[in-house]
Amino acid sequence: MMPARAYCCCAALRPRYKRLVDNIFPEDPKDGLVKADMEKLTFYAVSAPEKLDRIGAYLAEKLSRDVVRHRYGYVFIAMEALDQLLMACHSQSIKPFVESFLHMVAKLLESGEPRLQVLGTNSFVKFANIEEDTPSYHRRYDFFVSRFSAMCHSCHDDPEIQNEIRIAGIRGIQGVVRKTVNDELRATIWEPQHMDKIVPSLLYNMQKTEDADSRIGPPSSPTGGDKEENPAALAENCFRELLARATYGNMNNAVKPVFAHLDHHKLWDPNEFAVHCFKIIMYSIQAQYSHHVIQEILGHLDFCKRDSPRVRAGIIQVLLETIAIAAKGSIGPTVLEVFNTLLKHLSLSVDVELGAKSGSSGNIDTRSKECEEKMVQNAIIQTIGFFGSNLPDYQRSEIMMFIMGKVPVFGMTAHSSENGQLGDLGTRRIQIMLLRSLLMVTSGYNAKSVATVLSAPFLDPLLSSSLMEDCELRQLVLEVLHNLIDRHDNRAKLRGIRIIPDVSDLKIKRDKISRQDVSFMKKHGQQLYRHIYLGCKEDDNVHKNFELLYTTLALITIELANEEVVTDLIRLAIALQDMAILNEDNLSMFSRCSIMALVAAYLNFLSQMIAVPAFCQHISKVIETRTVEGPCFLPETIFRDKCSLPRTFDKDDKSLFFLMNKIAESLGGSGYSTERLSVPYVPQVTDEDRLSRRKSIVDTVSIQVDILAANGTENKVNNTEEITFEALKKAIDNTGLEEQEKEKRRLVIEKFQKAPFEEIAAQCESKATLLHDRLAQILELTIRPPPSPSGTLTITAGHTHYQSVPVYEMKFPDLCVY
Repeated sequence: MMPARAYCCCAALRPRYKRLVDNIFPEDPKDGLVKADMEKLTFYAVSAPEKLDRIGAYLAEKLSRDVVRHRYGYVFIAMEALDQLLMACHSQSIKPFVESFLHMVAKLLESGEPRLQVLGTNSFVKFANIEEDTPSYHRRYDFFVSRFSAMCHSCHDDPEIQNEIRIAGIRGIQGVVRKTVNDELRATIWEPQHMDKIVPSLLYNMQKTEDADSRIGPPSSPTGGDKEENPAALAENCFRELLARATYGNMNNAVKPVFAHLDHHKLWDPNEFAVHCFKIIMYSIQAQYSHHVIQEILGHLDFCKRDSPRVRAGIIQVLLETIAIAAKGSIGPTVLEVFNTLLKHLSLSVDVELGAKSGSSGNIDTRSKECEEKMVQNAIIQTIGFFGSNLPDYQRSEIMMFIMGKVPVFGMTAHSSENGQLGDLGTRRIQIMLLRSLLMVTSGYNAKSVATVLSAPFLDPLLSSSLMEDCELRQLVLEVLHNLIDRHDNRAKLRGIRIIPDVSDLKIKRDKISRQDVSFMKKHGQQLYRHIYLGCKEDDNVHKNFELLYTTLALITIELANEEVVTDLIRLAIALQDMAILNEDNLSMFSRCSIMALVAAYLNFLSQMIAVPAFCQHISKVIETRTVEGPCFLPETIFRDKCSLPRTFDKDDKSLFFLMNKIAESLGGSGYSTERLSVPYVPQVTDEDRLSRRKSIVDTVSIQVDILAANGTENKVNNTEEITFEALKKAIDNTGLEEQEKEKRRLVIEKFQKAPFEEIAAQCESKATLLHDRLAQILELTIRPPPSPSGTLTITAGHTHYQSVPVYEMKFPDLCVY
C-alpha cells in the first residue's frame, strides 16, 4: 500500500498541464482521444497561453517516445491533440509551441512508416493554412522542402501506398508554398536550391498524365475529386499555384528547373509534355511576365544548338505555343530578340543540312538528317510567321524591315559573316526561307496607305530579290507584294489567269485612290513596272509565275490606278507583247505564248475595269480572233497540261495582236493621254542586275541619249571651224552625211544589243583606263607636294632613294618670309 500512496502523492504534485496532457490519452489507443479531457486542455491553453510552449514540449516528448516504441495509436492521438491546440490558440505565445509542433512533424516525416509520413503531412498542411499574426524571421522550411520532394518520388512496392505517399508529398509542397508566400520572408522559397527540388518533383508526377488530347487549349484546372486521387492532377494544381505567386524577380528561378527536367528525361522529342508544361506556365503567370519565359526558351534554344534536329524542333514548337499565348497579352522588349535568334538558328540549320549533304554520298542517315533539318526550318518559319502575324501593325512593319535586311544577296560581302560559308546553294536556301517567313508575317496585314508599308528601304531590296534567277524566289516576292497591296481581299477572286467574261460578277471591292497612293505610284511606279517586265523575260517561268504576274497587274489596277497609271499599264502590256513578238532575248516558245496569254488576260480585265466601250470592243475582237486562229495566245489553252505549241510565230498577222494605235484612238476621247500612250515603254537601267546576278540589260534609250550627246559635242567642235567654200559645199550636200550618221547610230545600237557582255565590258574598261591615265597626268602636273628638307622618296630600279633639298633653295610664300 505504501508505494501506491507515494505514487498518488507524486502524481498530485505534478504540474497541472502535464496532468491535463496525460488525461487525454486513454488506456486503450483504439478508443481514441478523450474529448472531455481534450476540451479541458484546450480551455487551459487558451486561458494560460504562457503554458503553451510547455504543453507542446511535453506532447512532443510523449510522441517521440511512442514513435520509438512503435505505439502508433498514441502517436495519432498526440498529433490530433497538437492539431486541435494549434487551431484553437492564436496568440503571441504560439511561436514556441509551433517550434515543438514542427519538430514533431519532422520526426514523423523521417520515420519509414508510410502512415506516419501521411499523418505528419496532413498536420503540416493544417498548420500552413493558419494565418499567423506576426511573421517568424528565424523559421526555415529547408528540411520540409527536401523531405516532401523526396516523398513525391516514392517508389514503394505497393502501388496504392506509393500513390498515397506521392499525394502526401505534393500536398506538403503545396503547404510549404502557401506558408512561405504568405510570410514576410517569402523570398526564401524562390531560391534556386529550393526550386530545383520543388519544380522537378511536381513535373515528375505531372508526367504520369496519360490523356494528351485533353491538353489542347488552355489547360483546365483539376476538380476537387481528382486532387485527392490523382497525383498528376494534384501536382498540376500545385504547379499552377506556385507560378501564380511568382513575381518579377523570381520568375526565372521557377522556369529554369523545367528545362533541366525536360532535358534530363528527354522530353523534347516527342514534346507533348513540354508543350503542356509551358501552356500551364503561360496561363498561370501574370501577363506582364510573359517575355521572361520567352527569353528563357530562346536562351535554352541557343544552349541546345548542337543537339539533334528533333530536339531543336521540339523546343521551337514549344516557343511557338508560348508565343501564341503571349501575343494576346504583353510580349515586352523581346520582339526583335525572338526574330534575331530564330533567323540565326535558321541559318545554322541550313548550314548543317548543306554540310551533311556535301560531306557524304547520299546514304540513308544523311537523307534522314536532311529531312530532320528541314523539319527544324519549317518549325522556325511557322513560328516567325505566327509571331509576326499577331503583332500590332507598327511592330509588324519593323519586323518586315528586319527580315528583309537579313535576306542575303549574291555577290554582297555584307552578309557573308552572318551566313557562314554557305555558298550559292546555301544563300538560295536562306533567301527562300526568309521570304517564306516574310510571306507569313505579311499575311493579313492591312495598311491604310501602301506608301507606309512599301517604303524605299523595304521595297528596293524586295524588288531586287524578284530579279533572282530562281522562279520560286520570284514567286515568293510577288506573293509578298500581293499581301501588302491587296487591302480589300480581292486576291482570291482573281485566282487563276483566265479571260473573265464579266468582271462585274467578281464583285471586286475598291476605294477611291488616295493622295498618298497617287504619290507612291509617281515615285515607285516605274520601279514596279520594270520588275514586272523583267520578271516576264525569265525563261524558267512556269504557270504559277505568270499567274502571279497577272494578279500583280490586276491588284495594281484595283488599288493604285488612276488615269496616268492606267496609261502606263497599257504601255507596259503592249511592251510585253512586243517582247514576245520580236523575241530579242531568244525566249522559248512556251514563254512567248505565255506572255501573249498574260497580256490578253490582263487587257481583258483592264478594259472592263475602266469601261471604255471602244477599248473593250478592240480587246474583245482580238480575243475572239485568237480563239479561232491563235488559241495558244490565250491562257485557257497555253496553260493546259498538254498543249501543242506552234513551231513558228507569225509576226505579220496584225489581227492577233493588240495594236497601240487603235488603243490610243479608242481612249483618246475618255481623258487618257494619247501622247503618253504613243511613247513605247522601256525599262529603266539600274545596278540591281549586278546585285541579283542577272544578265546585263541594255536600255536602248540610254544608248541613243549617249549617241546624241556625243554628236552634240562634235557639232560644238565643228562650229569653231572657219567658214570656207568646202564647208559651204558640205553644208549644201548633207544628205549623204545624215544617212551615214543614221547608219552609224544603228551600228552602235546593234552592237550594244547583240554584242557579248564581255566585249562591251572590255571596251568600257579600256576607255575608263585611258581616262584614268589622263587624269593622273593632269593631277601630277597641277598638284605637286612642296619640297621637304627631309627629302623626297624616289624609286629607281627597285631601290629607294631619298633626295634632300637645302632650305635656302626652297621657295616659301611671301607671307611666310619676313
